[in-house]
Amino acid sequence: MLCYVVALANMPIADAIALGQVTPLLMLVGAAWFFGERIGRLRAVLIALGFAGAIMVAQPTMQGVSIFALLALGNALFSAVRDLSGRRIDARVPGLIVAMSAVVVVVIGAGAVHLMAETWVVPGPRHLLLLAASGFFLVFGHFFIFTAYRAAATATVAPFYYTFTVGAVISGFAVFGELPNALASAGILLVAGSGLAIVLMDRRSRRVAPTA
Repeated sequence: MLCYVVALANMPIADAIALGQVTPLLMLVGAAWFFGERIGRLRAVLIALGFAGAIMVAQPTMQGVSIFALLALGNALFSAVRDLSGRRIDARVPGLIVAMSAVVVVVIGAGAVHLMAETWVVPGPRHLLLLAASGFFLVFGHFFIFTAYRAAATATVAPFYYTFTVGAVISGFAVFGELPNALASAGILLVAGSGLAIVLMDRRSRRVAPTA
């Protein structure tokens, strides 16, 4: 969350969220690495295309990749670790407890970084209202995504993950007047397209498997 918030404050919302869309692809790599799940050659190619799309969004220059783009990619990496870890939590643990635990960790980590690197500023009423709203949606966002991954297969949940990009582009234009450039737009489509292609492959293999 810290990586995401800092990146979001310093780059277009569509680009920040598009880089976060690498999370499902990283989950596939992590599942293969830690749980021994097979990826296959075609899935590996699609994962590589997804990473290429992320690079198109990050748009590195001769001076290197923007630190904020690296933070957005860090958010994707940590989110993948979170979701892979969440799959190992006992089913008897309530989802809201897991979500609140995540928030407690965010508060502790953000508080520590704030004390080391920032100066305290008393927020006004408007900022307090925005903070309360973001905290509310953060808690229930964690709860819903954890519950979805617990109750359904990854292939069922993953397609909805890529709708974040569409929402980000719309909100970025409507609220901030921002639109990704042509290269970033192509990268967003490549990330989302590779992820959806993997999901469709998984669904097709499940349909074929019972008749094989």
